Amino acid sequence: MTVDVIILTYKPDQKFLSAMDALKRQSLKPGKIIIMNTGQDYFEALTPESVFLEKYDNGVILHVKETDFDHGKTRNEAVSHVEADCFVMMTQDAVPFDDYLLENLVKILKDVENIAVSYARQMPNDQSDELECFIRNFNYGPGPIDKSKNDVDKLGIKAYFCSNVCSIYHTGIFKNLGGFPGKTIFNEDMIYAKKALDAGYIIHYEPQAMVYHAHHYTYRQQFKRNFDLGVSHAEYPEVFSGLAAESEGIRMIKAATLHLIKKGKPWLLFKLFCQSLAKYRGFRLGLRFQTLTLKKILKYTNNPLYWK
Repeated sequence: MTVDVIILTYKPDQKFLSAMDALKRQSLKPGKIIIMNTGQDYFEALTPESVFLEKYDNGVILHVKETDFDHGKTRNEAVSHVEADCFVMMTQDAVPFDDYLLENLVKILKDVENIAVSYARQMPNDQSDELECFIRNFNYGPGPIDKSKNDVDKLGIKAYFCSNVCSIYHTGIFKNLGGFPGKTIFNEDMIYAKKALDAGYIIHYEPQAMVYHAHHYTYRQQFKRNFDLGVSHAEYPEVFSGLAAESEGIRMIKAATLHLIKKGKPWLLFKLFCQSLAKYRGFRLGLRFQTLTLKKILKYTNNPLYWK
């Protein structure tokens, strides 16, 4: 199977160039690497396009105005340039763990016909503390997972879990299902996953395909991110209604608490508590964004242009 790669960028930095270098070393070479960049000046501030394209000769750079960016629509536009059997969706801060990322992702789509999308394992980096490492390993374990529509009752919202930080899509299935939603503030990957499960396809988690990816958000950033998460749940009740998102968070908090005590790092419990409170408050406010004034929404959101 042939594969293209799509990377969304916004104010890219050296980590993005590290990801490009790692993609260049892959055992399975991508056909095209489509860079969907928001804000041309930000890209030029990192590297001139001519220099970039000379080094990465399979690169394609497409620019989007900040006012036109949308998590679903912009990705769909990038997919319209895909010519391969499948494509890998990545963010600019996801750096391949080794030279076999693409090979391991493509292999599962090649071997199992009914998989619509497979997502990679996200590994903590060397700046991650004990809590961040635990959360990454809690969400992305060492064993593969296959999820079908029969698992929704058992797994709840986890059945739709899928991350565009790094995931591979079967191009034909993606286009037949209509791709990502045309307008969404967040969660375009999970909305698509729900659509794929309903159509009888499988969502696969492939732990042998790995990327370094870790965030070090402030509590305010966590609040804003989860506000947008709540908004997406409210805007797509046909996907998320009836699935308790909080229960999975509570399970993680309990497991993290026991882990930190066992590791002899109880001081990180304060960070866990504050982080969890920020996430919860942001999410609950996002769920009822329709009761808020635009002024408050713009204060709480991480994506103010979505509302303008």
